[in-house]
Amino acid sequence: MVAVTWCDDIVASFLRRMTLQQGRQMTLSTSSPLALRQAHTVTLEMAATLHHSFSNLGTLNHIKTGTRTGPESRRLGGRLVRCEVAVGENRQVTVRNGNDSLDICRVLNGMWQTSGGWGRIDRDDAVEAMLRYADAGLSTFDMADHYGPAEDLYGIFINQVRRERPPVFLEKVRGLTKWVPPPVKMTSSYVRESINVSRKRMDVAALDMLQFHWWDYSNPGYLDALKHLTDLKEEGKIKTLALTNFDTERLQIILENDIPVVSNQVQHSIVDMRPQQKMAELCQLTGVKLITYGTVMGGLLSEKFLDTNLAIPFAGPPLNTPSLQKYKRMVDAWGGWNLFQVLLQTLKKVASKHGVSIPAVAVRYILDQPAVAGSMIGVRLGLSEHINDCNAVFSLVLDEEDVNSIQEVSKKGKDLLRVIGDCGDEYRRA
Repeated sequence: MVAVTWCDDIVASFLRRMTLQQGRQMTLSTSSPLALRQAHTVTLEMAATLHHSFSNLGTLNHIKTGTRTGPESRRLGGRLVRCEVAVGENRQVTVRNGNDSLDICRVLNGMWQTSGGWGRIDRDDAVEAMLRYADAGLSTFDMADHYGPAEDLYGIFINQVRRERPPVFLEKVRGLTKWVPPPVKMTSSYVRESINVSRKRMDVAALDMLQFHWWDYSNPGYLDALKHLTDLKEEGKIKTLALTNFDTERLQIILENDIPVVSNQVQHSIVDMRPQQKMAELCQLTGVKLITYGTVMGGLLSEKFLDTNLAIPFAGPPLNTPSLQKYKRMVDAWGGWNLFQVLLQTLKKVASKHGVSIPAVAVRYILDQPAVAGSMIGVRLGLSEHINDCNAVFSLVLDEEDVNSIQEVSKKGKDLLRVIGDCGDEYRRA
């Protein structure tokens, strides 16, 4: 294992220990889920600045217009696992596990940016921006219980959709959220009351997708929580159950415990190809899909940072958001700014060839990776928009020359699986 020291690793380790200590001091008899959530908010919001939600088998397949449906049935630990994914018109994807299924847009609107650090979000402007994204066909929104007002904004937005759009439009809108609990005992009542908070904030009878995160694998309470979440799914409180930032080993354990997850949200970009080294193999075996974040690296993978030298003070664009700071550290671990410039130059050539932007190429490349159902692009609601760039992804087809040129640069970087560990390990390192 190659040792790498990151400032956020130290802070993340401290936050985790603080969270664990917090959990030991709390008891369910004295703290309600809402009170625990409020007490936990400061820790989670600090952690949110360190991570998003907290990301090769076969050849790359370019998905063409049309519909492809492929049931996958394999044995995992002696148990038959059947999942399926259907892709239609290159825009929508259906993630499915057994009878559970959900249609989502393959380019998702990430709402981490509502949690602070990207500029002041005006409620009315944010909701209007959400409507513009949905009207443009970008109708899947990803949020979390600790992303500031994200769930509340979605609740206002979905009510406006109900009032002002036809029912067929409403059926295409999706709200995916995450639950990131403190390490208290995962009882049925605690899990139920916690999920009810998100249902109330988002103003929905059933959550379209609940993506579960767990900080500490040494605490087996994550299996208890997932079993109670499965019960809520069967009661109709949750439509589909998923994970975020779980590693390959724990994903297999979860599936072997008959938890019907449909996806795992992980960090994945041209720089961070870790999910394709271990996670994608298990996903292809079981049918669980990947939803990726960090795919444009907070905006680093864009024309804005092409031909810049960050070693010279004030010479380049400022790294003035939590996501830019986070992914700059990822660039440093991968190969440094000079190699990253070579990557940006390569992506620019591909982008110019197809008449699109660098972010569109970066997202398309990851969408074409095995097991990837969708990729996240963060939205600064009411502050800036990239609707055209997002929609350009769907018509973009990378040819063999494009893929080879990108792979040639990507492989010059360090093996981040060796540097960091498996998916999500960057948030659990001691």
